[in-house]
Amino acid sequence: MQEFVTNWFQYNSVVILTYFFLCLIIMIIDKIFKGKFVEKFFSICKKDSWLNLITYFKMFSHSLGHADWNHLYNNFVKILLIGPMIEEKYGSINLLIMMLITSLLIGLIYKIFNLGRVKGASGVLYMLIILSSFVNMEGGKIPITLALIIIFFVADDIIKFIKREDDNISHIGHLIGAICGVVFGILSINGINFNI
Repeated sequence: MQEFVTNWFQYNSVVILTYFFLCLIIMIIDKIFKGKFVEKFFSICKKDSWLNLITYFKMFSHSLGHADWNHLYNNFVKILLIGPMIEEKYGSINLLIMMLITSLLIGLIYKIFNLGRVKGASGVLYMLIILSSFVNMEGGKIPITLALIIIFFVADDIIKFIKREDDNISHIGHLIGAICGVVFGILSINGINFNI
């Protein structure tokens, strides 16, 4: 995708920046409608019917909705840090497809197994975190950074999920995002991408 450049700013990461601005706009609209906008269009929940077409839209859109400003900030301070590097390495189209697949899998698993409510970019964030460890992978050797990320990020979510901590955090979404990151990373080092 083409970069947008002005005299002062460079839209250097089309997918990541567009993702951020969409989430920001959705959050602003949600505040105007006192939390009803995200609830209706950008959040998977148990009461969503398979007979409602919006449910299928929400399978993807839940990763655009956030509970509050803190939720948005915590996700995007990390996404904006590592996302542009991932987009440069794998390409905008590949990254967009990986984000859509990750969101879809999280939405489907939450809906099929009736796991409750899910919204936010944290599943996509975990996919990006794991994928970032594959950027400098050489000779088929597992980077130590990947092992450490799995220990620090993924193991913590597994422990919290097993303990069933009620902290309003989508530990399953994090784990699905991490698994997607591993799969996409392995596919990429084997020369497989999604470019059409």
